[in-house]
Amino acid sequence: MEAFAQFIPLILIFAIMYFLLIRPQQKKVKEHQAMVAAVRRGDEVVTQGGLIGKVSKVKDGENELEVEIADGVKVRVVQSTLSDVKSKTEPVKS
Repeated sequence: MEAFAQFIPLILIFAIMYFLLIRPQQKKVKEHQAMVAAVRRGDEVVTQGGLIGKVSKVKDGENELEVEIADGVKVRVVQSTLSDVKSKTEPVKS
């Protein structure tokens, strides 16, 4: 019984770390993946490098976006490097 009593603080520390650190981080990663998957043409996005631009083309198979950062200036960006979607466009009504 004494050996089990010595492990109780370690078990409590792990449980606290799980609920305060690991679980919220996993939730944040899932939200980011959902945000990246929902990006479509016309959305205004911010990359992790700080570039702000409007999505002009979404390449589905390659996980790339074409982002227009100025008039006539387009760059290719990997979808997972997006940090935020500032404004969403309305879905196309069919």
